[in-house]
Amino acid sequence: MRLYGGIDLHSNNSVVVIQDEADRRLFEKRLRNDLPTILRALAPYAVELEGIVVESTYNWYWLVDGLMEAGYRVHLAHTTAIRTYTGLKHGDDVTDAGWLAHLLRLGLLAEGYIYPKAERGLRDLLRKRSQLVRQRTTQLLSIQNQVLRTTAQRLSSNRIKQLTADEVEDLLPEADAALAVTSNLAVMDCLIEQIHQLERVIRRRVRPRPELDHLCTVDGIGPILAWTILLEVGDIGRFRRVGQFASYCRCVDARRFTNGKKKGENNGKNGNRYLAWAFVEAAHFAVRYNPKIQRYYQRKQAKKNGAVATKAVAHKLARACYYILRENVPFDVDRAFA
Repeated sequence: MRLYGGIDLHSNNSVVVIQDEADRRLFEKRLRNDLPTILRALAPYAVELEGIVVESTYNWYWLVDGLMEAGYRVHLAHTTAIRTYTGLKHGDDVTDAGWLAHLLRLGLLAEGYIYPKAERGLRDLLRKRSQLVRQRTTQLLSIQNQVLRTTAQRLSSNRIKQLTADEVEDLLPEADAALAVTSNLAVMDCLIEQIHQLERVIRRRVRPRPELDHLCTVDGIGPILAWTILLEVGDIGRFRRVGQFASYCRCVDARRFTNGKKKGENNGKNGNRYLAWAFVEAAHFAVRYNPKIQRYYQRKQAKKNGAVATKAVAHKLARACYYILRENVPFDVDRAFA
């Protein structure tokens, strides 16, 4: 007999359901989030289990890794792509877990990518760096606004990074305003030090690969963006077509048409927000330094606006990077922006 499992994962507990080929529930129980406890519950069904579906939530690492190490075939459910049956009058965690097992049995499960555990930590370090960079920018903008409000002077980003406590007191005679800016500077300096520390660790741990060198040949992509793209993509083979990759990078419009007319928009946030950020960043620099890309940007800008033009360049760069990673070749601007 073939069995199928579904786990509805929460922050402190998991609802585990085991079903047979007729969707009869042989086991259903809410268990605390403890790997040995869940493994003991699954043990009587281990031999006949065809697979276990785990809901893709923010805290799935420990459960998926533990089940895979125990020998189970694990599937990560793509939660935003799964819709429950709308005719149900009653729904709860048990029916949700059973629905995941049901979709697995039918072969209709929308699956997420289980990123290899060996490189997941390094990828997450880059994500942490991105978070700290955003927080550093928040501190910088706060200082810039405080100075502008108090003195009507607009300081550049580079000038703010060079400010000392003594200069702040001279610039802002009011003690309260000076203290506010000094506090921002202290936090910003701490963030900068942590960012540099993360970069040093990442630089040591990233293995030399031809793909990294080829990504750095793309206008606008330096080491940081190349690391981000490579580690966020993982296995490029999971994207069968370039359009799928561009969609994953959030470079494709989420529009819904019927009979040639726009009837709404789909979920524009489907995909990887870190790749979306990386290609938009690359687009800004590429437009600045490559004349051919700049001319393409200007043509798009004339038709729409700057934001749409930047996104169009990001789309082109994403498609180019797909072929760079798949074919292991350097960037060809004539091919990308023909």
